[in-house]
Amino acid sequence: MRQFKIIVEKHPDGYVAYPVGLKGVVVGEGDTYEEALADVKSAIRFHIETFGEEVLS
Repeated sequence: MRQFKIIVEKHPDGYVAYPVGLKGVVVGEGDTYEEALADVKSAIRFHIETFGEEVLS
């Protein structure tokens, strides 16, 4: 499995997470760090399944 650097930012109303080095817009959010991280991991899987391996280059 490929690894991505994921940035998680704390905002006043929760957390936002996004991967570095992936073509397209992929964002996760949650009330906690863990929720945002789980959400962005799910979004990454969905993004690759939907748009194919070319989003990795």
